[in-house]
Amino acid sequence: MHAVATAEKAILAVLDTGREDLEYDFEELAALTRTAGGEPVAEFVQRRVVPSVSTYFGKGRAEELYALVQHHQAELVIVNDELTPTQQRNLAEVVHTRVVDRTQLILDIFARRAHTREGKLQVELANLTYTLPRLSNLYTRFERQQGGIGSRGLGEAKLEVDRRHLRSRISELEAELGEVRRQRGEHRRGRQRLPFPTASLVGYTSAGKSTLMNVLSGSEVLVDPMLFATLDPTTRRVLLPNGWAVLLTDTVGFIQRLPHDLVAAFRATLEEVNEADLLIHVVDASHPKRDLQMRAVEDVLAEIGAKDKPIVTAFNKSDRVTDQYELRHTVANTPNSVYISATKRDGLQQLLTTVARVVSSLLTPVEAHLPYNRSELLTQCYESGKVESVEYTPEQIVVKARVTADLAGKMQPYAVGNFQLPASLEPAPVEVWPLQPSDAPDV
Repeated sequence: MHAVATAEKAILAVLDTGREDLEYDFEELAALTRTAGGEPVAEFVQRRVVPSVSTYFGKGRAEELYALVQHHQAELVIVNDELTPTQQRNLAEVVHTRVVDRTQLILDIFARRAHTREGKLQVELANLTYTLPRLSNLYTRFERQQGGIGSRGLGEAKLEVDRRHLRSRISELEAELGEVRRQRGEHRRGRQRLPFPTASLVGYTSAGKSTLMNVLSGSEVLVDPMLFATLDPTTRRVLLPNGWAVLLTDTVGFIQRLPHDLVAAFRATLEEVNEADLLIHVVDASHPKRDLQMRAVEDVLAEIGAKDKPIVTAFNKSDRVTDQYELRHTVANTPNSVYISATKRDGLQQLLTTVARVVSSLLTPVEAHLPYNRSELLTQCYESGKVESVEYTPEQIVVKARVTADLAGKMQPYAVGNFQLPASLEPAPVEVWPLQPSDAPDV
């Protein structure tokens, strides 16, 4: 029989610098710890305007933290911030146990979740980039212990390699990921040649993106209530009203203060977001801190240069919202937004209608006289947009349609002018529909 691994006892430590969301900081840090296989046994907080340069927490409070570690026989301290190498080393010496910071914790979770070659490469690169300036810390008697939170995902790079070998491995990983990025770019360009606009699901981790992807496309993307269940993007074709379609991609979830090393390592993956024609921002409408989570997503989108893309906001898990009036008011005052329940399949038609409306605003009006030997362009017009009229003459096919920019370029040699968007495609008011309460989980 295999021995069952016991969860590592962890003290959650937060520096209160006057933030209004201290309780949520602890809740999220606890969720991250459990996802990494740890067991939060106590919370520690110090009110301080700025961290101590040497030990992060003040020396006296750090000694109190040591007493807490002894009392609970904790195996590590998890700090809700990124520590400098000096802070991490000195604090570990005071508390006499391993110290893991927020970045290291998130990297550890990503190492657990990475299953594909690309995912493992990206996680290893982020880990080594984080580890390089802290290499000397790894030789202490605490960090030499094998296994445990914060020590997974290093791949071929063992703790005893020197800086030169680490830099060499980082260079190798960057080269391999450059090739992955090139291949992903080719695949993306191949999809762009298809007569469909592209959309990416974005949102805070565990907002329900993968559940929504599955119900919209009939796919079987992994659904897990733990954080960061999806690391590798999945793309599926989703039909819209009137026979339109989009290529929908499920992407990695975001979180507050997503580590910069991780954003850099996952650049090829996040480019799926940056290259999409529109974004579907999935929000956990039932979360008490949904506004904070929405801002965190917006911050990441700004960091990767995607904040100005057209966005449809889907307030998910709305069947679990107590104040339905407030939710409907929020939807009414948020452009291109709907409220849905992916697990209950409520509101999906309204979501698809809204996506179709935004897609229609992205389409280019064309009028073209197509020769019969290019009749495949007419087929693509039906698949990629809205055909308004078709007339077959002895010499050519006269078509008026709204199509993707890529297809409009293909039709340019045969174009004769534009036409006005019919009133039937103008934006319609958001519909309001009843939702039934449900306790069903939606991740």
